[in-house]
Amino acid sequence: MIPKLVGEAVDQMLDTGQVFYEGLFAILWQIALFTAMAAIAQWFMNLSNNKMTYSVVRDLRRDALEKIETLPLSYLDIHPAGEIESRIIADADQFADGLLMGFTQLFTGVMTILGTLIFMLSVNVTLTFVVVVVTPVSFVMASFVAKKSYHFFKQQSEIRGDQTAYMNEMIEGTRVVTAFQQQEKVIEDFSVINKNLTDVSLKAIFFSSITNPATRFVNSIVYTSVGVFGAFFVINGGVTVGQLSAFLSYANQYTKPFNEISGVITELQNAIACANRVFELLEQPSESPERDDAVSPESFDGAVEFSHVNFSYVKDQPLIEDFSLDVKPGQRVAIVGPTGSGKTTLINLLMRFYDINSGKLAIDGHSIE
Repeated sequence: MIPKLVGEAVDQMLDTGQVFYEGLFAILWQIALFTAMAAIAQWFMNLSNNKMTYSVVRDLRRDALEKIETLPLSYLDIHPAGEIESRIIADADQFADGLLMGFTQLFTGVMTILGTLIFMLSVNVTLTFVVVVVTPVSFVMASFVAKKSYHFFKQQSEIRGDQTAYMNEMIEGTRVVTAFQQQEKVIEDFSVINKNLTDVSLKAIFFSSITNPATRFVNSIVYTSVGVFGAFFVINGGVTVGQLSAFLSYANQYTKPFNEISGVITELQNAIACANRVFELLEQPSESPERDDAVSPESFDGAVEFSHVNFSYVKDQPLIEDFSLDVKPGQRVAIVGPTGSGKTTLINLLMRFYDINSGKLAIDGHSIE
């Protein structure tokens, strides 16, 4: 609305020394009123967007933490703690940034484009057609960049998780690293991960940074086209100077959101890549709950029976095959063997940290499953 009022204000200046001040001041008051209303609306929208975004991320982190409490140990064994932390903290933060930009820039941009288009049509249909014909080029460029950048942003998120996991592991195992004099090896391994993260990040930034200058170039073409065609309309009496001034402002206002939206699209690719990692965690199957008819362990005598038990941590890599053992209540049994033979695994199975692949594992004749 403001560009249209500015155009009307220009038309109040009839010629050198000929200004219709009464009409000009009335229009200036309207401009001030609409500016104040726009500022207040923008403040409320920003407040609502921030509240909505961080409420979503808060719930997402809460759900992720609750999910971890129900995950089987088999998942935690193959995913380092640092990598899981990275999903809940770093990836959730990146998702919040993308979501916030999506709510503000994307929503505001779309509303601005639609509103400006209506006002441009009210001024001159032909000039509006000139603006609309050129703008799809921006969408083509943004689509190309989005496809390219998503791949690299996803890699960036994964490598960042690996880096966090490695740092966590090395900090916790500092004494072991020092005892075996593996400091240089640790630094070399970290440097490799760090270099991979740098390379992928640079590629992601390169593709995402193409969008802004490309869309600005398209916008300049739009603005120039409107100026040239508009000048001919003014000469022929098709529009007034004030209307052309308003239309140039509308053309700039119409194309500006395309810069913002195209920039948001690349940020959204990063946010989507990070969100996928968080949702991948949330979608993991939970550990099987206890059955309703489960027997309380307080009533057990302690007779343990392994009957033809088969188990593997990794599919197609059997660790325990056709294992049978019968332990009477109060009886002590020593299980010996080399490292990796499955001694600790037997206790893990007995505690039901893992479920057996086949066979039977029972206490006092009751299957622990």
